[in-house]
Amino acid sequence: MAHFEHAGHRLAYTSFGTGARTVVLVHGLLFSQKLMHPLAQELAAHGHHVLTIDLLGHGRSDRPEAMQEYSMTGYGEQVIGLLDHLGIEQAVVGGLSLGANTTLEAAALAPDRVRGLIVEMPVLDNALLGCAVAFTPLMLALTFGAPVMRGVQLLARAVPTPQAGPGRLADVLLDLVRQDPKPSASLLQGLFFSRVAPPKAVRRTLTMPALVIGHRRDPVHPFNDADALVDEMPAARLIEASWIAEAIVTPARLTGEIAAFLDDVWKPQRTPRSRRAA
Repeated sequence: MAHFEHAGHRLAYTSFGTGARTVVLVHGLLFSQKLMHPLAQELAAHGHHVLTIDLLGHGRSDRPEAMQEYSMTGYGEQVIGLLDHLGIEQAVVGGLSLGANTTLEAAALAPDRVRGLIVEMPVLDNALLGCAVAFTPLMLALTFGAPVMRGVQLLARAVPTPQAGPGRLADVLLDLVRQDPKPSASLLQGLFFSRVAPPKAVRRTLTMPALVIGHRRDPVHPFNDADALVDEMPAARLIEASWIAEAIVTPARLTGEIAAFLDDVWKPQRTPRSRRAA
């Protein structure tokens, strides 16, 4: 794991594979980049140079306590900052949930730097109520229940860290409670009071190829948001996941779809056209 400086903060990242075809993968809310490492390893085996990053407030990156340090636009800037740090002119950017919205922000900020998008479970207009219901209690618990949460944090840190096998997913989940609750509360507050994603008018200008992955029966990541995003972006297509954790627990099908999409994206560029697949 390496680090780079961005806007006065130290951000962690990991590099997998080599070559000119670079992919940046971004984790979900309060998770670390370890969530994306299995997919990164698979894509590296397919000949891609894959980068994973801990966004500010996550994993091994700095975790400031001021809520003003956290915003979706800031996260998009951090992804482009990673490309600047490594001297990479263009990359495919992809992410899950928070990482999906960060992907859209990076593309809106620097469309010439983003070759394609992988947007899994975006959180857009139809998710606002579900997010408020799901994350407001968590934000209150982290803010006002900090002493209790710090006790849970100490217990979680005592659990050994497995390097591989089924315990790896458990370790990723334990990372959620191994963190100091104060920065996590500030992170949620900062995101709560900033924009969720680029507005529709901006999303309609994103003409790079995009693979959008959605699933049903999840109010925080409603399928309607993924479906609407495909209608907004002229070169997007939709893949429906069978359930919320397919990409993590049974990833073979979606990994194959992503690998095929990347092969297509890195072919000589042509005029995009909209398409949809179930």
